[in-house]
Amino acid sequence: MRRREFIALLGGAAAVRPLGAHAERPMTKRVLYFSHSAGYRHEVIPLSKTILTQLGSNSGVFEVTATEDTSELSAENLGRYVAVMFYTSGELPMSDAQKTALLNFVSSGHGFVGIHSATDTFYTWPDYLDLIGGYFNGHPWHQSVTIDVVDPGDPLVDFLGNSSRIEDEIYQISDFDYLGSNVLLRLDPSSVDLGKSGVHRRFYGWPLAWTRLYGEGRVFYTALGHEPSVWQDARYQRLLTNAILWSMRR
Repeated sequence: MRRREFIALLGGAAAVRPLGAHAERPMTKRVLYFSHSAGYRHEVIPLSKTILTQLGSNSGVFEVTATEDTSELSAENLGRYVAVMFYTSGELPMSDAQKTALLNFVSSGHGFVGIHSATDTFYTWPDYLDLIGGYFNGHPWHQSVTIDVVDPGDPLVDFLGNSSRIEDEIYQISDFDYLGSNVLLRLDPSSVDLGKSGVHRRFYGWPLAWTRLYGEGRVFYTALGHEPSVWQDARYQRLLTNAILWSMRR
């Protein structure tokens, strides 16, 4: 082979290689969906697993691994994920090492997404309150309500406009870190009976979705998600997809 032909061949190979690399589909990131129930177990959990798995597949960016096995929350295993989602309840059977691993995972720059009863979890672990930002404190309303979009310009919720109607079990939140949380959605109190038994009036109202930072990590929580119809609602699915992508910095 002549020297000129050899140089041309090398140049052609170099030109083709980046094109081939470009054509490869980017690797999806793994998200852990943890739905262990040490307290009340929600009937919607099996459906939620199916829907979250499909949302991940549709995104082309992340894939969801669902489990109720606490052993998956070790420091070594968490290293395989970019975000963790909790749909949990009660005092979860996690060791001190696993609790530390979870906090370190988030504070080091990963994502945490809490859904519905994630605030009905770990009442005896103060560090968890620092992570999620508030605790469940009763649900006097189970009905169709109006939800105010606190910041319609926020890309996580801008598709909802200024308000939205939804039928679900509506949580009240106590111990809410209103200074450290960015409220996205809040109950419109004019859409419910405030004189109903069990209603707790607080100056911050009834937040239903918020974001917060934990160290270098991003935390999202929504109190919505009790009813199957909510999980099947395209708006709720888009909210969760946005939250997951935001938590993983996409």
